[in-house]
Amino acid sequence: MSNYQTFEYDVLVIGAGGAGLRAAIEASAAGVKVGLICKSLLGKAHTVMAEGGIAAALANVDDRDNWRVHFSDTMRGGQYVNNWRMAELHAKEAPARVRELEAWGAVFDRTPDGRILQRNFGGHRYPRLAHVGDRTGLEMIRTLQDHGIHQGIDVYMEHTIVTLLKDGDRVAGAFGYDRERGRFKVFKAKAIVLATGGVGRAYKITSNSWEYTGDGHSLAYHAGAELIDMEYVQFHPTGMIWPPSVMGILVTEGVRGEGGILLNNKGERFMFASIPELYRAQTADNPEEGWRYTQGDKNSKRPPELLTRDHVSRCIMDEVKNGRGSPHGGVFLDIAWIKEKLPNAAEHIKKKLPSMYHQFMQLANLDITQQPMEVGPTTHYMMGGVRVDGETQMSNVPGLFAAGEVAAGLHGANRLGGNSLSDLLVFGKRAGEFAAKFAQDQKPGGVDDREIETAAREAVSAFDRAVNGNNGEGPYQVQYDLQNLMHNLVGIVRREGEMVQALEGLGKLWERAGKVAVPGHREYNPGWHTAIDLKNLLTVSEAITRAAIERKESRGGHFRDDFPSKDATEGKVSIVIEKGTDGSMQVRREAIPDMPPELKQVIEEMK
Repeated sequence: MSNYQTFEYDVLVIGAGGAGLRAAIEASAAGVKVGLICKSLLGKAHTVMAEGGIAAALANVDDRDNWRVHFSDTMRGGQYVNNWRMAELHAKEAPARVRELEAWGAVFDRTPDGRILQRNFGGHRYPRLAHVGDRTGLEMIRTLQDHGIHQGIDVYMEHTIVTLLKDGDRVAGAFGYDRERGRFKVFKAKAIVLATGGVGRAYKITSNSWEYTGDGHSLAYHAGAELIDMEYVQFHPTGMIWPPSVMGILVTEGVRGEGGILLNNKGERFMFASIPELYRAQTADNPEEGWRYTQGDKNSKRPPELLTRDHVSRCIMDEVKNGRGSPHGGVFLDIAWIKEKLPNAAEHIKKKLPSMYHQFMQLANLDITQQPMEVGPTTHYMMGGVRVDGETQMSNVPGLFAAGEVAAGLHGANRLGGNSLSDLLVFGKRAGEFAAKFAQDQKPGGVDDREIETAAREAVSAFDRAVNGNNGEGPYQVQYDLQNLMHNLVGIVRREGEMVQALEGLGKLWERAGKVAVPGHREYNPGWHTAIDLKNLLTVSEAITRAAIERKESRGGHFRDDFPSKDATEGKVSIVIEKGTDGSMQVRREAIPDMPPELKQVIEEMK
């Protein structure tokens, strides 16, 4: 073995957000040895930015809610290209996972009779999101960490994995380095769970934190795993847009769930003009009914601001394009209007949305209890990812599992708000459970020294180019140009000509990334980290673009201006991405398995 520090585990979890922590807890509870790797510090996972709540059919606010309604809402929101088995398991198991989190110490907001309070969210028929003000993700991470530290899990903070190691077809470990000192490390493992989150940093405007560079998607792809649904990128309709220093920072859907309305520069509530027929019968016709509904009145209907995120994002962009936008290229989100209905509206807003109140006061010098916010779409979530088995979360690479945002299937073409946090809990648990079972049935795999040395040489190649007098550009410029390319050519509205142009641009960026030079040494060198991230960012960007070109229709988070309608034939296939034997990215179409009759009946009943 090369002279690198080596660690051996039964299950190695890469990523320490909600899915990673839940997977590590479950695997450890099964009695196997577990290692947990996080790119940042423990507790800094992007899960903390999920503010609105956890979607689960607890029926605490509206007793008509149940798993069948939740399943139907998820499938409808995902435009019926979801993995139906994952959607079924998610709807059935989410309530138990929320109650389990409560038993572990999570402090939820409460109804007057002491049950977990639930709020409305986009695409959900009934108030379904269990929440802790607008800090739900933070409370989830706190609870999982407090519970997890007692499970005997080894944690490696500020570590990056650069490649997965294999023994034949099966996964055998991972090779990476600690970000502080730059020391390489080898992690042997019988099973690996990827829980690395999304790809938002491939785009110019994003709500995602710096860690979201598509690491898990890229690691899985280069290890031979299949990716699906990569064309489906969710743009959250409400990100901050002014001042420039805050562009893209998330404004939780909870603002609209608590009564916030969207207005154009004429003061018009424009969402009423574009309600799809699918939702029209369920939607209120005036702001007053919309407000009563957010207060829990079962007899009124859902406000149009809580339609699915892809639809709201496109409506906002239409207002901007037609000259009805706000001064800085967005629209207005107004929660202050509720003072017309509530005498203590300011205190109510501060209680329900404390993070949003402080965020706007501190970053934009704006009081949301008195003034409307300027908001616009921001790259938020990746529906596509590693193709996994709905039951076990294992990919087509034996021993390689995935959960959370890095795994595809549950959300189909568009994720409903709040389904992300319940996704982390339900499938984080399942990934950890089945990874442990897999590891218990396996002997340790062999690790090839040559594979490790090749990865090590590639990781430090940017230093070699700098030392050898190669005046290649720095990695930041390549990343900046990539983000602009994806924002401009593969964004909210897509056209084939522009995406073909994007592919050509990505080819040139691949060449530039192979020539970047990084001065200095491996310790405390953020330029080196960025150079390593480029491979992941370029891999996921190419996958998104190729899949988006292949899907010649508009569905969910994928909108083609040249194919603006849904196509029934296209809606029956998944776009699968895999690495060819020659190293090129291969694209193929595969039929989506039929839903069983009993679930079709659930869909029909819920209509």
